[in-house]
Amino acid sequence: MASLRRFAVFVAGEPIERVRTKHGGYADIIRRAAGEAPAEWIDVDVRDGAPLPEPSALAGVVVTGSSASVTERAPWMVRVEEYLRVLVRERVPTFGICFGHQLLGQALGGEVVRNPRGREIGTVDLEIVGGDSLLSRAAAPLQANATHVDTIGRLPEGARVLARTALEPHAAVRFSDAAWGVQFHPEMTRSIVLDYVEVRAELLLREGLDPSALAKGATEGAAGASTLVRFMEIAREKLVGE
Repeated sequence: MASLRRFAVFVAGEPIERVRTKHGGYADIIRRAAGEAPAEWIDVDVRDGAPLPEPSALAGVVVTGSSASVTERAPWMVRVEEYLRVLVRERVPTFGICFGHQLLGQALGGEVVRNPRGREIGTVDLEIVGGDSLLSRAAAPLQANATHVDTIGRLPEGARVLARTALEPHAAVRFSDAAWGVQFHPEMTRSIVLDYVEVRAELLLREGLDPSALAKGATEGAAGASTLVRFMEIAREKLVGE
């Protein structure tokens, strides 16, 4: 029965230690940012080889970010890609965040590469380039919080770009009628972004970035955050309609 279906966070990695200590792991942060779900949440660590849930038991899936790279092609990544293809085929609402976005794109026939434009970190400006219900709650200022070095260099066939940034041409993508991905982190607040910038300040300086300017420009990234909330609404609507 649809009412018994649960939402799942597929945990592909964890935030930096400072953020975990203050805010919890990605699953905790995502649940808070997503708001109340109409069904019980489950956390599934997709890295440990345990059996993945039956797609028919799921109301929706959110795939987290990770410090790992899809380009590593680790066995667990390949296994999850196979599962993601099943979710898309079965039209289970699926939402990829950063690494999860890249994994979804790779699973469906795209290619993930290191972003030739460089690291994207902090609060970034979004340019909406495609109309979609996922972005219907996004309001000015159109900003999102991000931290990544990889990108989907080649999108899978049929994917549609919804938003881009100065450094990321595929900032938000609709992969199928029930699958979306965002290269930014809708669950990250200003506080979390500031922690990332501070912890990685020396690395950012070596890469020619200005940590002080990044910290000064950090916001809650409300437009980006709205995509996760909207995904949950879409998944709820589908659940109620079945």
